[in-house]
Amino acid sequence: MDGGTQGMFLLPWVRNASRLLIFDAIDFGLAPGELRVILDADVPSYMGAKKVSMHQTGFQEVLAAAQLLEGNPQQLALVGVQPEELDDYGGSLRPRIKARIPDALQRALEVLAAWGIELQRRARPLARAELIGPGVLEMNAYELGRPA
Repeated sequence: MDGGTQGMFLLPWVRNASRLLIFDAIDFGLAPGELRVILDADVPSYMGAKKVSMHQTGFQEVLAAAQLLEGNPQQLALVGVQPEELDDYGGSLRPRIKARIPDALQRALEVLAAWGIELQRRARPLARAELIGPGVLEMNAYELGRPA
């Protein structure tokens, strides 16, 4: 699901998840496009290192609240990429960052395999009506809807 700027509204999903895999742009202080996978207890400390997006601090608070309510996922992984531009809240992905999406997906597949999750390729893609938020997460729709 797209957590976007939902903040504490994500708490029920986080509390009920036994495993949580997060994709985000995180400032590691590395070269733009560098990819990192952060696991378990290290995730909140990295997510709070520097505010990169409007939802980032809110999500750190969601993880802290889940922990206080004893509903934290047993396994947690963050697949994060060092952004090129840190002050462009809601801006589109730069080409160098967009090029890392296949690598980020591969790293996520490795995390899922380490969790013992067997993956199967769909025989057919999901129908448009079956997608979470049809059209909302499509890159072209997002980029065309932004002001210049």
